[in-house]
Amino acid sequence: MLKFKFLLWAFAQMLQRKIKTDPDCARYAKPKRLVFQIRTASGAGRHFVIEHGVVQSFAGLTKTAQFTLSFTNAAKGFEILSAKDAQAAFLRGVGSKDLIISGDFREVMWFQGLTAFLQPPKVVSPYDRTAF
Repeated sequence: MLKFKFLLWAFAQMLQRKIKTDPDCARYAKPKRLVFQIRTASGAGRHFVIEHGVVQSFAGLTKTAQFTLSFTNAAKGFEILSAKDAQAAFLRGVGSKDLIISGDFREVMWFQGLTAFLQPPKVVSPYDRTAF
């Protein structure tokens, strides 16, 4: 449980750092106002507020979330959120019902776009003929 809670706290810090250091990310986040939460089925979690390019996170849940990512338990949440293949891990989690997404799916899609800024850039090998 502690790793999951720390990951949620660190997630907000990473998003805020990316917004401050990446002008494209800052432009993407600046006009948005979003309240969402990430939690476990048992009720542990954090809620997040993104407003005018500032990310804040708060311990506990909110009744005003525009969407919620709910994991069956903290271990599954940590596993999915920290996976290197984040998008595929999310899809596997939804398929296995280890992750339930509720709320406004347009906001979820916007959020996926924001988290894409956290992915490391793809490096193309000079030996990879499929890249050309």
